[in-house]
Amino acid sequence: MIVRKVEELEGNEILARVLTTWDYQIVLPEGAVIRTEYIDKLKDLGIKEVCICEGEEIHESLILKTDIESSIKEKVKEILEKHTYKHDGNLEELSRAADNIINNILEEEQVVEKVYDIKQRIADVYEHSISICSLAILTALKMELSAKSIHDIGVACLLHDIGLRYQTYDYSDKNLDELSGYELSEYKKHPIYGYSALKEEDWLSDTSKDIVLLHHERINGSGYPLKVREIPLECRIVSVCDAFDELICGIGCKRIKVYQAIEYMKFHRGKKFDSRVVDVFLNFTAVYPVGTHVLTSEGEIGMVVEQNKNFQDRPILRIIQDRNGNSVKKEIIKDLMKVQNIFIEEVVS
Repeated sequence: MIVRKVEELEGNEILARVLTTWDYQIVLPEGAVIRTEYIDKLKDLGIKEVCICEGEEIHESLILKTDIESSIKEKVKEILEKHTYKHDGNLEELSRAADNIINNILEEEQVVEKVYDIKQRIADVYEHSISICSLAILTALKMELSAKSIHDIGVACLLHDIGLRYQTYDYSDKNLDELSGYELSEYKKHPIYGYSALKEEDWLSDTSKDIVLLHHERINGSGYPLKVREIPLECRIVSVCDAFDELICGIGCKRIKVYQAIEYMKFHRGKKFDSRVVDVFLNFTAVYPVGTHVLTSEGEIGMVVEQNKNFQDRPILRIIQDRNGNSVKKEIIKDLMKVQNIFIEEVVS
């Protein structure tokens, strides 16, 4: 264990001791990963130093690097807010934003070979749109769609929930049956509102407009607003990515854990969602993202520090608590691909 000044942190360090404020409010628990976006918040809280685990690191794999995602989010937010409130936003700029995301994904080494860490979070519609843009682009790349189709998917994802910009009620972390009758009716119309706002945009392809209109449709006809069953492949890709990301950030539903969202997608594979798309999507999605704390079949608590390619449910763990509930000070690493008789029982907070 070493003490490091907050200003010297680079991100991805592991806390060796629980981190609290001056009045003993817990900021981050022992074993938590200090992500780059946390560092400025720690400075704002007046925290000068932290205790971190010496010589340890995690190997987190993100589709988009945090700083790139943040800069794109600010640009997308600026464009969409101008359009919503002043109707003078140049939406065509989102075409360049989509290309920026595509290019950054393609720059990642072995982009289609990795397992990616996608985390549960609280998200606004802008972050959600960028997230599913990344997910859908990666899915389309793996399915070897044309460059034009991938671009159309990327642009549509940034615009897909533009209809929600006209909604004034709270739909975050709520199941749809918690909304009033009027709110539910309006929520289910947001694809139509989005399509209506975009249908005269000559620069936007018909494929992209269809995605905005059909991203909540399901192959068994249970979706909305049109309840169609014949859905273009590009729309099916976006519907899978959108449904998954909504579940983990709580947009129009209760927020759930990543592994629960994966189980949901598996259950509805071939029912609501295209089987091939689901299979491709889940093939690069980590069941237990890096930083997740899990209870093993041996009664120990481990933190996920790295993924195993092609075995998304068998990550590499650093044991942080033994079966008796005692903190583990020395480094104990268990690769669940090498230790075949240990299994993950559940995710722990």
